Amino acid sequence: MRNGEAATEALVVAAQAGDRSAVAELVTAHLPLVYNVIGRALNGHADVDDVVQECMLRVVRGLPDLRDPDRFRPWVVSIAYRQVQEYWRGRRGVELPLQDSADDVPDPAGDFVDRTVSELVLGGQRRQLAEATRWLDAEDRHLLALWWQEATGELSRGEVVTALGLTERHAAVRLHRMKAQLAAVRTVVAALRHRPRCPELDALARSWDDSLSPLWRKRFVRHVRDCQLCAGIGGGLVPPEQLLYGLAPLPLSVAAAAAVRAAVEAHLATPVALASGTGGGSGVQAALSKKVVVGAGAVVALAVGAIMFAVHVSPTGPGDDVVGAAPGGPGPVVAAPAPTPTPGSAGPSAGATPATPGPGGVVTGVTSADIYVAPDGSDGGDGSLERPFATLNRAVEVVRPGQTIAMRGGTYRLTRPVEIRTSGAAARRIVLSAYRDERPILDATGVPADKWAVTQQTGFWTVQDLEVHGSRSHAWVCSACSHTTFQRLSMHDNARSGLLLRDPGTVGNQVLDSDFFRNHEPGGTGSVGIGLGVKFGAGEGNVLRGNRAFHNADDGFDFGAFDSPLTVERNWSYGNGQNRWGVSGWRSNGYGFSLGGGELTSSSGHRVHGNAAWGNRGHGFGVEANRGNLSLIGNTAFDNDGTGFDLTDATGTARRNLAVDNERAVRVGSGVTPDGNSWDGGQWTRSEFRSTDASAAEGARPPDGKLPPTSYLSSRSGIGADMSAS
Repeated sequence: MRNGEAATEALVVAAQAGDRSAVAELVTAHLPLVYNVIGRALNGHADVDDVVQECMLRVVRGLPDLRDPDRFRPWVVSIAYRQVQEYWRGRRGVELPLQDSADDVPDPAGDFVDRTVSELVLGGQRRQLAEATRWLDAEDRHLLALWWQEATGELSRGEVVTALGLTERHAAVRLHRMKAQLAAVRTVVAALRHRPRCPELDALARSWDDSLSPLWRKRFVRHVRDCQLCAGIGGGLVPPEQLLYGLAPLPLSVAAAAAVRAAVEAHLATPVALASGTGGGSGVQAALSKKVVVGAGAVVALAVGAIMFAVHVSPTGPGDDVVGAAPGGPGPVVAAPAPTPTPGSAGPSAGATPATPGPGGVVTGVTSADIYVAPDGSDGGDGSLERPFATLNRAVEVVRPGQTIAMRGGTYRLTRPVEIRTSGAAARRIVLSAYRDERPILDATGVPADKWAVTQQTGFWTVQDLEVHGSRSHAWVCSACSHTTFQRLSMHDNARSGLLLRDPGTVGNQVLDSDFFRNHEPGGTGSVGIGLGVKFGAGEGNVLRGNRAFHNADDGFDFGAFDSPLTVERNWSYGNGQNRWGVSGWRSNGYGFSLGGGELTSSSGHRVHGNAAWGNRGHGFGVEANRGNLSLIGNTAFDNDGTGFDLTDATGTARRNLAVDNERAVRVGSGVTPDGNSWDGGQWTRSEFRSTDASAAEGARPPDGKLPPTSYLSSRSGIGADMSAS
């Protein structure tokens, strides 16, 4: 037995005996492998991090039942394989990403390291190989991902066989067929790109609709197989194994590592996670923190077709055909840092008036703009009020700092994702708003399920008075955004989230007076579908105020793996995690407020003041392995199916919080300093409240878009959240 295998076996035995530090080492050592297998098999899908996280959780959950510790590594790969298969089964009819350029690929590194290296392409045969993988069926893509790991020495043939669950001979046949298919479509790609093109192939391609369908693959493959000219072009192709020179493994994203770390820590914190033993949950945090270090400027992740590459930005070796930045200019404009905006200072330009697109509310947006968009407009217009654009895509392409985009009322049926990349400046904000009292609705049901409906990577924007629904993934993702204000939004009935702020560089943003509700994955079991998330990153000065998150499949507010303090004031979260869709096997966490987890220092605690959580399936407020110096003041948890305040292992201050009629009032560690909370003494019942009628709190917002004033859950003693304040 090799030393590495013996060490892994010893770690498995220790982990099964309850040693949590051994679990941490196992997760750390095998997470990059799992990330590569799943990342390449899912072709750069936006859900890669989520699938990786679920896979690693299954590994940890299954550890106690693993009979052969020496088979741990192939067992992990087989779980990854099954996880990808399960993902496909749950999304039948959904195509994996088929990008035409590196620009269209979600960054699998997730942390956008070294923005100056924003665009790379693969030249020559490496790029043709990558393009060819786009023609493969989903099953062949996954086989390719496993074989790629074998070719780079990360997996043995035996481990590939185990992952496939086949005999060695059957696996060899499957891999041979996949490579034969890959060789055929490589010839197709080379022949289509060859100039001059074969006349017969050129005639065939004239009726081609550019789709990568099995039908057209069959037609093209049949032609190049029977055509002497095209077959000759394919005869000069280098075997794919030889194209591995200069290609590194896909770097594990900081976001993915943080999410896995938080999830595993939360799992290990449960009493039944592992047998009681040595070590603690922090072992996962420390081990993964040391493992995931990406040098700025050293490597950038790139995905083309079904293969993701990490291309080193360093002198290339002999025959390396990596070329420099692609034409088309630099990536997103990154504005210079500016002071964190104070509440209200980041509002829209002159002429804008308050509005609310919440249920039953009245919309009143900007009264004038530089660019107009209307459902009956045309992208061939000039964007004026008389000749508006038809799509938000066109408007965000042409907008410049200091300008305002006004969207006319009506439904915009998105057929492709919206990407917002132009930044404003501190004195020249960009505003995206409804026009006057009209109500623009973005219907994202036509956007592919592997795409976020709207992706924003900017600074100094105001986005207000819009409604977004129907996304089969995330509705609106703001990645590394700075000094951006979202206000009076309605984000509902999306699969994964309403609004998600994520990644390092998330600085000085505000989310105000908005509603996030009924987000859920159709047919899912409740582990997907949050209201508002600030996750997988870091950045100072972010504020959430006056928002409601309700009736979502999973958590209302989710701050998982965000490593900087958030200010969370006067938000309401209710009815989350409940099985409103009649799905069997429901397993939602359903927290009102999930206060994080991941790598938090003693100075990174969130400021959680004046919030209320009621009727949630899980905890009202839960720390989920967050050991930051939290400040919880004047919050109310009522009638939640979990604990009102789960502050296990937390540190910080809890003052004047109120917990009534929850399954359990509080779980609090010794690191929390209490002061005047309901659980500090006395008997507290619902008679403490002036009203337990939630109809006003859960009803329409007033015309100014603020939370509706109500006496609901207002306590007679004055502790907890004051919900009557405007």
